[in-house]
Formats: sequence, C-alpha cells, structure tokens
Amino acid sequence: MRAKPSLCISARIVSTAAALFVTAFALKAPAQRADLTSADRAAGRSTSALQALQDGRVEDATALARATLTSDPADAFAHQILCRAFYAEDRADDAVRECEAAVAVPQSAQASSENQLWLGRAYGLKARHAGPINGFKLAKRVQVSFAKAVELNGSNVAALSDLGEYYVSAPSIVGGSTDRAKALAGTMMPRFPAQAHLLLARIAVEAGDAGAAEAEFKQVIALQKNTQSWVDLAAFYETHHRKAEAVAAVKVGLALDRTHGPAIVDAASVLIAAHAEPELAEKCLRLYLGSKAKTDEAPAFKVYVQLSRLLAARGLSAEAGAQMQAAAVLAPVFTRGSRQWQGL
Repeated sequence: MRAKPSLCISARIVSTAAALFVTAFALKAPAQRADLTSADRAAGRSTSALQALQDGRVEDATALARATLTSDPADAFAHQILCRAFYAEDRADDAVRECEAAVAVPQSAQASSENQLWLGRAYGLKARHAGPINGFKLAKRVQVSFAKAVELNGSNVAALSDLGEYYVSAPSIVGGSTDRAKALAGTMMPRFPAQAHLLLARIAVEAGDAGAAEAEFKQVIALQKNTQSWVDLAAFYETHHRKAEAVAAVKVGLALDRTHGPAIVDAASVLIAAHAEPELAEKCLRLYLGSKAKTDEAPAFKVYVQLSRLLAARGLSAEAGAQMQAAAVLAPVFTRGSRQWQGL
C-alpha cells in the first residue's frame, strides 16, 4: 500500500511540515479505488459531471458541476465533483474550498463520509506546499477529516485505509501512531481482511521488517487474487531493489486483468520505476486509456502525460508530443504546467 511512483496515484511534518504524508494522500492508494467507485454508484449520482470526471475530462466536469451549482448552490455532490476535479489537477486551495463547501451541506451519513474523506485528501494535498506551521495545522485537519469519515460510515473502506495510512506515515506530534494503526487493522480484520492485511504490510514496511511486510502482501493476494494485490507486492519488491521479482509479480497480476482499470496503470508505474520492460509499460497505459474502466483515481490526462514521458525517454519525441496534446484536450491548465517541467 505504499505510495506508487505513477502520476496518477501522485508524504512526513516538522521538517517540511506535512510534506509528511503528502505522497500518501496527495496520491491516492490504489487499493481504495474500487471502493470509491462503488461509493459513487451507491450514491446513485451517475451525472454527466461525474462521467466527465471519470473519463478524465476535468474541464467538462468542472463546467457541468458549476452549471449545477448555478441552479442549486447547496448541491453537495456538485461541490464534491469540483473538489475531485481540482484535486486531480493538483489545485489544492480550490479543492479544499469545494470540499469544505460539500461538507457544510447536511447529507446522509454515507454521503457526508465521502465528503469528509475527500476533504482530508484535499488538506493533504495542500500540505505538500505548506511551511512548518501551516503544515502542522493541516496535518491535524487531515486526521480529523479521515476520523470523521470513519465515524460517519464505518463501512467506508477508503476512509479506514486512509486513516490507517495517516497513523503509519505521520509523526506522533500530529497523531501518527503505530499502535493506533495496529488497533485500526484489528478493527478492520473481521469485515475487511484484505485491507487490514494491507495496512499491516504498511506498518511492517515503516518498521523496516521486510519479511513481515512481504508476508502481509501475500496474505492480501490469497484473499483477493486480483491484479491490484499482485501489483502492490510488485511495488514492494521494486522499492526493495528486487527487480526480477517485481517484474514477475507484475506479469502475474496482468494475467488476471480483465477490465484494464487503474491497477494496470500502477503496474506500468512499477515497471517504469524498475527501468524494466518499457514496451509492456506502454501497453498497460494504452490499454487503460482505451478502456471503459477509467476513474478519477487514475486521471486519464495524467496517464497521457505519463505515457508521453515514457515515450520521450525512448526517443519517440513526436509520439510523446501527441500524447501531451491528448492530455491538453482533457486538462489544459494542468498540462501547461506539465510542459514546463517536461520540456515538451
């Protein structure tokens, strides 16, 4: 459940204030993606704005959500969509503003839990650029929002996982605690055993116990037997410089893939980080972009940028430029900034 090296799933305080957990929350943990998609479905809000967001068309999603708010300024879901669109574009202040507006509207416990989850993530994104004092304040807000999301809906697996990640990653001065993380994993185990073992793996990684972490990742595989669980193990291997095992785990996971969803973007990210099999990484990214399983947990425009970088590294500059153009159609504000650091 470590933060992945990909753009889609683009952290510790006091030194840089909550640069703290930024990697963990500014980039979402992939194991939570299916749960968030399920929450959207459960809310019964298959709006055009949501569909645009899932497709990666953030400009369209933003325009549609704003149109909804013009007629109903208290539409909490429209505010949440705006929050998520801005979050995807790394626009922290805008994301926080919209999520705070969503949280302010009375909702069902389930809907309020989702709004609190996204507010916590928006605070985490903002913490990336905060100094020590503001970072400290934001860190506490992240914890409060995640805890509130869990309080409102104890079945919100994404909120449980994010709260657990916070406990693991954050310093004790802002509420980080291995003991709390272990207790939360114990609470999750009866109903959500795979996510509980994933949290235990993160605890073991943080403690430097690679053997225990590997065993926990394998427990997740035994329970879920899906692409994401194998990719999570592969990511663990990659960070521990076990390249051959990382590539092998990716390939096992890809053999199980049927939907071409966000898990294969993470698979590509592991291969890229390992400097291995660039053609397979490219195939994964292209399959995702052509699929109907895209979500804002792996924003399509960021995947286009990732593909562009991969192609550029292989000397395919014309094709790399074409991918950046595709990203620009979906998210022109984001890609203008991306060109500056990418040199395209």
